[in-house]
Amino acid sequence: MRLTILGSGTSFGVPQIGCACAVCKSDDPRDRRTRVAAVIQGEAGEGGNGARLLIDTPPELRLQLIAAKVDSVDAVLYTHDHADHIMGIDDLRAMSVRFGRLPLYGPPDTLGRLAQRFGYMFDDSPPPPGSHKPELTTVPLQPGQVVAIAGLPVLPISFEHGPLTVYGYRIGPIAYVTDVKCIPPAAMEQLRGLKVLVLNALLEQPHPTHLSIDEAVATARAVGAERTLFTHLTHGNSHAALARRLPQGIEPAYDGLTISC
Repeated sequence: MRLTILGSGTSFGVPQIGCACAVCKSDDPRDRRTRVAAVIQGEAGEGGNGARLLIDTPPELRLQLIAAKVDSVDAVLYTHDHADHIMGIDDLRAMSVRFGRLPLYGPPDTLGRLAQRFGYMFDDSPPPPGSHKPELTTVPLQPGQVVAIAGLPVLPISFEHGPLTVYGYRIGPIAYVTDVKCIPPAAMEQLRGLKVLVLNALLEQPHPTHLSIDEAVATARAVGAERTLFTHLTHGNSHAALARRLPQGIEPAYDGLTISC
């Protein structure tokens, strides 16, 4: 399987508007962090179909997909409906126009709110003459139940994010978990035996709804994946400085990072 990190930044992105800190002014391309998203792709050939699953649709989605040379996806998995995870949803229009109606999977309440906010994308009314609209279908998922999506085994895992329920996703040897404060015991068991874990690590200091860097390190050690990538990073750490201080097997993600496992 192949994992591509499309975006690795917090809701503000990096550089942050109006900030002149060293990270926001950095020349290191790994310090330029768009809002979080990823693509997980199955193997092509020998029984695999090379299906691509997109996780979340952040505001920079069009630019992220172009940079990663991803011209189509088979489905979208939503973690939750905060703005930094959904506001690029209209960029799905380019794919649904070319390849047909696109299924969106995720927590039932998240999908319900998406349908309310962007109702025109989900109804059967034709777009105005000379225009296009995304054509989307919602498919609610239940946590703890493996579902085959485009031929790939997807396990939704439920977490708390303040008052919201967010989903992380395990797809074979890869798991993607962001915007969580902790991993409860039942979820921990569902994450055993991973090759790659993508995990949020927000700030140096504790935060009420996100793992801090130290909390994320402790969580990564508890999960025990062969390799852990920290995402949802702020301008509080440069990539190089954070990479130097993290333990072996744990590293900061960056936009455009691709891993095969």
